[in-house]
Order: sequence, then C-alpha cells, then structure tokens
Amino acid sequence: MAVKRKKHRLKLAVPTTKPARPFKARLLHTLIAYGIVFIILTVLLFVIQVIMGPNIARSALSQWTRTTVISASRGEITDSTGKLLATNGLAYKVVIWPKRMDSSDRERAASELSALLGLNYETVLKRCKSTQYQEIVLKRQIDSATRDAVEALKLGNGVGTAVDSKRYYPMGSLLSQVLGFTNVDNVGQAGIELYYNEYLSGTDGRRIAETDNSGNPLAYGVDEYVAPIDGLNMTLTVNSVMQRYLESRLAEAVAANNAKGAQGIIMDCTNGAILAVASMPDYDLNNPPRDDLELLNQLSRNRIVTDVYEPGSTFKIITLAAALDSKAVSASSSFSCGGSYSVNGEAIHCWKHSGHGSQTLTEAAENSCNCAFMRMALAMGKSTFYDYIYAFGFGQSTESGMLGETGGIVTHQKYVTDNDLARIGFGQSIAVTPIQLAAAVSAAVNGGYLYKPYVIQRMTDKDGNVVFEANTAPLRQVITGETSAKVRKILQSVVDNGTGRNARIEGYAVGGKTGTAQKYDEYGRVDPGRYICSFIGFAPADNPRYVCLILVDEPHVASIFGSTVAAPFVKAVLEDVLHYSGIAPTLHQETVEVPDVKGLSAEEATAKLAEVGLYAVCQSSDEVIAQIPAAGETVVKGYQVLLYTGIDAPEEPFTQEKTYVTVPNLRGYTPLKAYDLLRSLGLIMATDTQDPAGYVYAQSVAPGTKVEVGSTIDLWFRMSLDE
Repeated sequence: MAVKRKKHRLKLAVPTTKPARPFKARLLHTLIAYGIVFIILTVLLFVIQVIMGPNIARSALSQWTRTTVISASRGEITDSTGKLLATNGLAYKVVIWPKRMDSSDRERAASELSALLGLNYETVLKRCKSTQYQEIVLKRQIDSATRDAVEALKLGNGVGTAVDSKRYYPMGSLLSQVLGFTNVDNVGQAGIELYYNEYLSGTDGRRIAETDNSGNPLAYGVDEYVAPIDGLNMTLTVNSVMQRYLESRLAEAVAANNAKGAQGIIMDCTNGAILAVASMPDYDLNNPPRDDLELLNQLSRNRIVTDVYEPGSTFKIITLAAALDSKAVSASSSFSCGGSYSVNGEAIHCWKHSGHGSQTLTEAAENSCNCAFMRMALAMGKSTFYDYIYAFGFGQSTESGMLGETGGIVTHQKYVTDNDLARIGFGQSIAVTPIQLAAAVSAAVNGGYLYKPYVIQRMTDKDGNVVFEANTAPLRQVITGETSAKVRKILQSVVDNGTGRNARIEGYAVGGKTGTAQKYDEYGRVDPGRYICSFIGFAPADNPRYVCLILVDEPHVASIFGSTVAAPFVKAVLEDVLHYSGIAPTLHQETVEVPDVKGLSAEEATAKLAEVGLYAVCQSSDEVIAQIPAAGETVVKGYQVLLYTGIDAPEEPFTQEKTYVTVPNLRGYTPLKAYDLLRSLGLIMATDTQDPAGYVYAQSVAPGTKVEVGSTIDLWFRMSLDE
C-alpha cells in the first residue's frame, strides 16, 4: 500500500518589523558629520586658494625671488625761460639684505652702520634680523663720501649701497612758497611739489630675480625688469629774473619799514600769467627748518593765495570801474567831501577828517576820498554793485593752481545794509586775497577782460610730448573797453598828481592806487597801530602789460600810508621789469638826481631835497640814517623821498572810526544760540552764571541799540519764560 508522504514546505522567517531606529539615526549622524567635514574642507580650500592665495603666492615668491624697486625720476620744474627751479641730484642709499647676512655678522653690522649713519643701534639690529624681508633700505640720500665709508666697512653680501636721488633747488630760496619741498622719499610736502605730486612723482619700476635659499641670485634664473615711468616735467609762467626783482624789493620793504612781513605778485594782465609771487620772510628750499614745524608752516605759507584782508583804498579801483560801467557816475561827475558822509544817521568818516571839498571824479580818485566812493557804491545799489563784485571774481577762488588758495569773504547781499555797502565802496567790510585783487585790477585796466591767474604753463613727459597746456582764453568781459580806458586814464592821474606819485617812473606812464587797510584784534575790533599798507600799479598805463601788487604787513614807521610804505617798491619793481622786457620809454619827463642827505637833520634834509624839486617824508626831526631812493638815483621831479631816523614807534596817520553793530533781541534764545549770534556780530556774551541753561529772559543792552564791535552783552537765563 502506498504511503503518502506529507510534503513539508520550508518557511523562511521574514521579519515583520522595521529596522531599529538607533541604527538609522547613527547613519544619519554619520552622513551629517561627513557633510560638515566636507563643507569645512571646501571653505578652507576656498580661503586658502582664493582669499589667502595671493598672499601665500607672494610669500612663496619672496622665498625664491628678490625684488628691487627702481625709483622713477621725479619731474623737473623750470621757469618760463627754461631755467631749472627744481631738479634731482645724485645721491646714494644704504641697503641691507637680512637673509644674506650670517647670524654672527648681524650685531657687528648693526654696530658699525648705526655709528656711521647716526642711527639707533637697536633699530638697525632689529632690521638686520628681519629675515622675512628680502631687502630693507636703511638710509636714503647719503653723499658719495658716506657711501665709500659704508663700502670700506666690508660687511659682506648682506650690506650694500645703491644709487638714489635727492631733490635739489638750484636757486635756493627763490620762489620758496610756490615751489615747496619734498621729504626724504621725494614725496611732495608743500607748494607745487605737494599740489602736483601725482604728476611729478611718476611710477616706480622693479627688477625681479630668482634666488637660492640664501638669497643669492641664480646664475641662470629668470630676471624680470619693469621700467619706471618718470614724472612729468613742469614749465611755470614765473620768470626767475622778475622773481628776483620782486623778492629783493620785498626784502628792502621789510627792512626799511621795520615790518612784520611783505607779499607781492607780478601778473601779465593780458593773459593772467603769474610772472612772480613771493612772501617775506622766506627760507632755503634745500634746507627747510624741519625741526620747527610751526616756523616751517609759517614760512612755507603762500600768503598771496591763502590770506584774506580788507583791501582798503586799492578796492576803490573796482568801485570806480563798476560805477563808470553801470553809468552810476560819469567822467563829469562831481563830489563834495566835508570829512564824513551820513548813511542812515551814521557819520562815516573820510580818511581826511577836514574833508576834500568839491572835487571831480578824477580828483576824488587822486585824493582817495572815502566820501566820493561811498556815494558811488550807494548810487549803484546793492544788486548792481554785487553783480560787479562777483563778476570781478571776488568771493571765489581764482583756481590759480597754487596750494591753499581761499575764496575771500563777501557777505551775502541780503545781510548787507546801506552802511555796509558804503564801506565796501572804499574797501572795508569785504575781505579779499591779494591774487583776487591783482586779477580784478588787471581786468579793470586791460580792456575789461577777466583772466584766470595761472602758474603752470605746461607739462611734458620725458620725451618732450606736451601733456598739458594752460588755457589763456579770458573767462568773461566784466566792463567795456571804453570804461576800462577811462579807468586807466584816471589811475594814471592818481600816480601823476595824486597819492600814487611815488610810483612814477622816468619815461613811462604808470597807473595805480594806494591802500592802507586796518587790522583787527581777536575780538573783531580795530587794532590801533596795526595796518597792511599796499600799492597796486600797472605799466605802461596807456597799453598795460604788467600789474604789480605789494603789501607791507604791520610797518613800524611814522608815515603809515601805502604811498610811502609800498608805492616806492612797486615803482622799483615795475622799472626793473620794464627795462628787462625791453619796453622803451615813451615820455619825456623832467628828472633829478637824488642828493645824499644821510647824516643831516630831517629839517636840513628836507631843505636840501627841496632845492632839486623833491619832497621829504620824515619820521622825526632826528638825524637821517637812511633814505629811499638812495643817493645818486634818478627820479621824476616831485618825487617823495623817505627819510628814516631810526624812530620805530608808529603814530596814527589818522583817527580810526569805530565800527558799530545793532544789538539783536535775544529773548527766548538758548545759551548756545545766543553765543553764536553775538559772536557773529563781533560781540561778547556774559552770563549770570558760569553754566547757563534754559532761555534768555533779559539782556543788559536793549534790542536795536547800536554798540561798538567788541562790546559785552550781559544775559540772564531761566528754565522757563513763564516764570
């Protein structure tokens, strides 16, 4: 019987549950950790290759290469005739290569180099040990004798010398404030050297050579050379001969007038070119006083463009030109001067308190009558006069190209009263720079065209290609040619017959105007005895070419007028310039030779001068110790000879008028606001407490009261005006 076998089916155990969660979590954490590591490595790789890459590459490169800087040659500066004013002299520098120095030689090298070069031993030793640098310049601009002494020390391959350059000024102190100077690295520090440093300095080149571990050049290594780009050469408009004329006369003016200083400028009024500009005292550009920074800043300051001052009567040229051009006055106008002119109830005095009486327009200019020029300003009115003031270039920089130029101070016309306008008419209540005045007067006499004063004629590269050329086109016509001709004629009469007679030059027609400007103390008050005396002249008067302005700062002589302090020196400068330029005399004037009056009493000297038709200006009745012009000089008959007796105490040339302002209503003002307003008016604030707070509720001087500039106003404060 067949037995049925029971089939058994193999059953596999299939898990019916999911994997344990701890295993999956561990797997996830592992993946995250790997991801973080990957990100970190990626970031590090990015930082190393991209961010730090250039530095690392340079560091690696520095280990097998040596880079030597090849200095670019600084551009030369010449005057308008091609004479060198600034150039580069040959010098040497001491260089060390720390990696090439044996460690045992470093102390000896530091000791001997510091002693020879006058350097600090510790500093030199530190540099000798600075092996992270391939090359260090230890000292620049040494002379050939010092170079030979360094090489004689035989300090090994780690110490050497190389050719260097040093800025050199062949004419010493000539044009010092304009040229400026450089530091030991030939970087401009003042004047043109600083203002145009990027054009003069050029771009340094370099030589890169492959080296071994000790820093020695490989015999067959790669040697890369990048040539330097030399700086641009500059040609100035300045004529060095005229510059010497001006500087010598300024030095004479300072000495003769026992003055604080003097400034001057000569311009070509036909195109704005600055032919000479200087301030006294000056300094040697090859040896500036670097150890006294305050003195250096004072001496290197080009006051012709940086300083502002009240021009005084020289500004009357602008008033005259504007009044004639606007038809506010004519050549036939007449004026009466009783010694003062009343404006809104205020009597503003003429410099001559007894008055000039009745006078024509030309006579008013000859007399420099304040009253006449006040009336001219008021006849034009604020709007018209201010249009001319701005058109002549006041209140803005002339952009002459000289460092530190300012724009002067012209009060906005909405704040100007008729009293202020009257004063502006004769050169007060306005502040100008000397260069602004020279440019404006040039426009008044050259046919009416205002030119931009400029000192850079051209710039050229080392091959002579012109990179920059000055634009000499006029900026605008300010007055008509007809008006300008009238101004020239009147200003020539000022020199022939008026206050400018000391500027007369034999054989030439000269025009000009004197100026005696007041100076102010720290409180804005007129400071008695402190003046700026000036004269601005032009020649030939019938066809002007040259304008010369000279200012003498704080003269200490008895006769403090522009006609005696400044005019003789402008005359001397213009005479030198006219002769140098080859401009022939056109007039036949009676001349005389100045006699020698030194050693005589002032009275005796006056009489001796009168015998030949000359006048004397004396300080006192004492013995004459000096005279200007000197004995033997030829002058036009009627000239005033200045006699110096050694008396240096100044006397008041005329009584100074006081300046007044109106006290404002300060009720409700905070302390700071009240202080600012009073200070702007030239007044001093005093308070009832050392630390005021709150608001003004009372003041010592009633609002609307006129007080002298510099007066003190007492104020009382409390926290609330309702108290």
